[in-house]
Amino acid sequence: MTIDALGAWYPWIKSFHLISVIAWLAGMFYLPRLFVYHSAVPAGSERSEMLKVMERRLLKAIINPAMIAAWIFGICLVLTPGVIDWSAGWWHTKMLGFLLMSGFHGHLAASQKRFARDERPRSERYWRIANEVPTVLMVVIVIMVIARPF
Repeated sequence: MTIDALGAWYPWIKSFHLISVIAWLAGMFYLPRLFVYHSAVPAGSERSEMLKVMERRLLKAIINPAMIAAWIFGICLVLTPGVIDWSAGWWHTKMLGFLLMSGFHGHLAASQKRFARDERPRSERYWRIANEVPTVLMVVIVIMVIARPF
């Protein structure tokens, strides 16, 4: 199913999708780094309270709206005639990467709530490793969209 009227808006939709994805990823790169720092400070400390504010604002003001926009503009792209060759295999992998990124977003959001309650959901080491997840997923997604290897 496609919507013919979207064809005229394709460059704008694609632009806003890319802007949304960049903003989403910027936050996804930064939030686990904040969790690394948060894991290393005592609960209830002044620094912990500052990190709680930073984490909440990053998630609510940047990451969540950017993810929603990325989804909306992405769906519009899928509905634009001629954008996806449904017989090609690349879009399956791209969609899997996007769904995994959304799932990781959910994990970060749940973890932010736990940090806000002065819990330490994972170790500093865990968050250092988790900080690389968005990068790996971004590489897969970009290769699928640009190179379309299969």
